[in-house]
Amino acid sequence: MESNLVRWGIPAIALGLALLFVLGVARAERVLGTDATLARRRVALAALGVALWMALIALAALSGLLARFDVKPPPMLLWFATVLGTAVVAGASSFGKRLAGALSLGALVGFQAFRLPLELVMHQAAADGLMPSVMSFNGYNFDILSGVSAALLAPLIFAQRAPRWLIVAWNALGSALLFAIATIAMLASPVIRAFGDAQLNTWVTRFPYCWMAVMVAAALFGHLLLARKLLAERTHLGAAPLRSATG
Repeated sequence: MESNLVRWGIPAIALGLALLFVLGVARAERVLGTDATLARRRVALAALGVALWMALIALAALSGLLARFDVKPPPMLLWFATVLGTAVVAGASSFGKRLAGALSLGALVGFQAFRLPLELVMHQAAADGLMPSVMSFNGYNFDILSGVSAALLAPLIFAQRAPRWLIVAWNALGSALLFAIATIAMLASPVIRAFGDAQLNTWVTRFPYCWMAVMVAAALFGHLLLARKLLAERTHLGAAPLRSATG
């Protein structure tokens, strides 16, 4: 039986991330100096888009579709691929470019601190017997390090005391830890059963735990935005001497 921390913690984090996404879009439009009417339209579209996406995920879980493992290919597998694909496409798009260019390094890193409370809630979910223990930090999931390090690194970035190499290294580490837990989650699914029948990852097929997809997509999207910003700044710095030399 799940505790209140898990029952309310997962949807609270998911809704909080959705709100941060909309606020991030609004902040980016202000920084870019977008016309007020166009900015409001873009913010409204961002809010509508994330709301519809979360509603579709909830509907798939509540209808029992995500839990259908007698269908080939299993909907859970398609759902997982869609979540990752959506984050990659958004991060690589012109929309992602605008966000990466407008939001600060400190904000992009600090945002990932949500993975600390998320991992604490997931730990409780494992203790409740709801989630496989292999997906908690008592098992093979060390993503809590991403959340802790983000909370420590972001203030250094805002204070301009974090070297570029440290931010690059952090982004690589956080991406690797995210890939690791995503892999564990898929290996523990009923599709593969890599850890045995006692460690099946089926809790994400139920509402509201299906909104774990929001956390995965948000973390991946954030890493992609940070990578794009770091790459753009490196390109800008590399081109600066040439521009000044050619005057």
